[in-house]
Amino acid sequence: MTSSHPTDRTCTLCDLPVENSGVVADGEAFCCVGCREVYDVLGDVDDVTAEDVRQARDASEDKRVCPPDHETTFLEVDGMYCATCEAFIESVASATDGVSNASSSYVTDTARIDHDPDRVTADDLKEVISKLGYSAYDRDDTFRRRQADNWEMGRIAVGVLMGMMVMFQYIVIIYPTYFGGLFYDERTTEFFTQALSSAIATPFYIGIGVLTTIVLAVTGKPILQGAYVSVRTRSPNMDLLVTIAAGSAWLYSTLSIIVGGDHIYYDVTVAIIVIVTVGSYYESSLKRAATERLSDLTTVQVDEARRLLEGGDTEDVSVEELAPGDRLLVRAGERIPIDGRIVDGEAAIDEAVVTGESLPTTKSAGDDVVGGSLVSDGAITVRVSTDATSTLDRITELVWDFQSGAHGIQKLADRLATIFVPLVLVLATVVTALYLVFGASLSVALLVGLTVLIVSCPCALGLATPLAVAAGIRDALERSIVVFDDSVFERIRTADTVVFDKTGTLTTGDMAVVDADLDADLLEKAAVLEGRSAHPIGTAIAAEGRTDGDESAAVTDGGEGALADPDSAAGDDRIERFESHRNGVSGVVDGLELLVGHPNLFDDRGWTVPVEISRRVHAERDAGQVPVVVGADGAAAGVVVVGDRLRDGWDETLSAISESGTEVIVLTGDDARATTKIREHPSVDRVFAGVPPEGKAETVERLKRTGQTIMVGDGTNDAPALAAADLGIALGGGTAMAVDAADVALVDDDLGSVATVFELARATDRRIKTNIGWAFCYNGIAIPLAITGLLNPLFAALAMGASSILVVTNSSRALLDE
Repeated sequence: MTSSHPTDRTCTLCDLPVENSGVVADGEAFCCVGCREVYDVLGDVDDVTAEDVRQARDASEDKRVCPPDHETTFLEVDGMYCATCEAFIESVASATDGVSNASSSYVTDTARIDHDPDRVTADDLKEVISKLGYSAYDRDDTFRRRQADNWEMGRIAVGVLMGMMVMFQYIVIIYPTYFGGLFYDERTTEFFTQALSSAIATPFYIGIGVLTTIVLAVTGKPILQGAYVSVRTRSPNMDLLVTIAAGSAWLYSTLSIIVGGDHIYYDVTVAIIVIVTVGSYYESSLKRAATERLSDLTTVQVDEARRLLEGGDTEDVSVEELAPGDRLLVRAGERIPIDGRIVDGEAAIDEAVVTGESLPTTKSAGDDVVGGSLVSDGAITVRVSTDATSTLDRITELVWDFQSGAHGIQKLADRLATIFVPLVLVLATVVTALYLVFGASLSVALLVGLTVLIVSCPCALGLATPLAVAAGIRDALERSIVVFDDSVFERIRTADTVVFDKTGTLTTGDMAVVDADLDADLLEKAAVLEGRSAHPIGTAIAAEGRTDGDESAAVTDGGEGALADPDSAAGDDRIERFESHRNGVSGVVDGLELLVGHPNLFDDRGWTVPVEISRRVHAERDAGQVPVVVGADGAAAGVVVVGDRLRDGWDETLSAISESGTEVIVLTGDDARATTKIREHPSVDRVFAGVPPEGKAETVERLKRTGQTIMVGDGTNDAPALAAADLGIALGGGTAMAVDAADVALVDDDLGSVATVFELARATDRRIKTNIGWAFCYNGIAIPLAITGLLNPLFAALAMGASSILVVTNSSRALLDE
């Protein structure tokens, strides 16, 4: 069916140009068959009509579309801790003159702002957000990121140092007046009591107050900021609860000094702020330690290009300096820096990192190539396309776009705080009023009210989530699993759909011999000949021959020994003649004339191909594999099948996830023929093949509307889908972009670890709920005692500390040993 639509029409699914693709269904045009298949299936999912999906998508795009005269700025924002922070930043940024749209995500610390650069610059936006108490800077500003990390360390150091000075004075001087009979003799207790009643008491108390104020203002700044945001947005959260308790103790103690009282409870303020801050820092430090495990990941973005000059000379220039029409020279082993068209040369192009297609494609003059793809062999001259952009750069921006719009969930503790905060405030106010009504003095009534606030302080509740998450991160790290986002353990509780990428995820991502219907001696000679070839298929055959011939050597050098090395002396000694062709190689090895390649090469050379070999070639090609014919002395003798090998344990992983009642979908940029074996797996519900990166992201977006969706991938082309999913899991052997877009990375590249991620997440969720249960149990006992006046603030602080210790102890246990 031929499309009659204009060439500037975009794909209904992914918005890529259609360009007379000829793929049309029900009046809708698509850029490829894969996008049409996704649309056909997900346009008719249960409970979601195609019109519903279109309206939801259009509504989203209406909010995020950037006016023609506006530009988009992505910022890193430190200090966002909850969904309330997201809403606050978005509302303030959106209200700024010249800003058309704003979205942010505390999950990825990213803000996306569309603005008129003539009215408000990127630096202005950074200042606007930073004035709110956050720290906003460019995503690639490593100096500012280190500066933010150092400031966090400094806050902790100030809190611990000043807190120790405060607590030392309490332990040595103030506590003896309360517990003298237990730790001191009568004379010592009397001495301290008189000293604190003398004229030196006020300066002494003021000194403690100053130190406590520093702890509250410096160490507690993020907590105070979170409380301020929650008040501004009328969304009570954990920070507000902590601030009320710590601030009440500070305010009561300060007023007590002013009126000449002798009861100060600055120790309560210090304990609350330091305990909660250190607990949160422990969690974040584990995450930082975990990310160091990924320092060896590679990036595939290209910063420089080799531009051809008149006369044949070349110069190295920045990709940003390239203009449409420039000619670039790209050699074997290098990545194409920008989208363009080949004007000279021929090479095998590996586009897996961009498109997900596992099989390299031979391209020559007139063929289009995408930025980020790898030239496997040969050398080509590429003319930069008219828009002078890189597909890889577009993918990068798409990832940032999804990250900035992927709002985090409201954490369980914050959801509880929306009820708990008003309840505690009302309770403390009512208790204070009742004591006054029944004749108690103002100081006594306020002290009881303060005690209620202190015992209600969610110190244990504040530690419940970060310490349980820290335990999850710790246990995950021990299993070579890196968790980047602390909301993972709440988001993964119930997954409705798990989407797997194929190339590099379910498969190894490397070309390898999967079958060989050929005499072992002839295979070994073919491997020697292919050792001269730089083509990925030839390299796979060479490696297979070396493995069969010398198993120990293959293990030592990764299967690419002498036969795969063009400079190998052993291989050259046996090769009497070698010739490379567009679709294969020929030559003489040990006196035997060989031809290895596509059946067309045999036809061109007049060599005989038996019918049974032709049938085998067609069968393997239909199955998505690459059949390579091997012949000797004028006739084809057998077939070597090359393809992307499935990972060990892939079927067990899919089965384990399917058995839990979760739908399993495979999403790939490969041709449908390459997914035959996966389609036949009983645990796989659907397979979408031939889908471009933008189409993958849109597919995940549509799946999310039918339930919680998890994406598992490894490559750059998976990054937009990983960022778009409710939860992204990246195999650590993949690209850095994929890992940046994911919430979880499997460092050991073991697909079986996916199931472990789910187990750890559910165990962490159980631990969070257990900790919160202990915290509320403590409150259920302590609050009634405080209301009756049986607890004073000091004992309330001790009870609060005991509950915190209980939560810490519970969180220290291994998660999967329960």
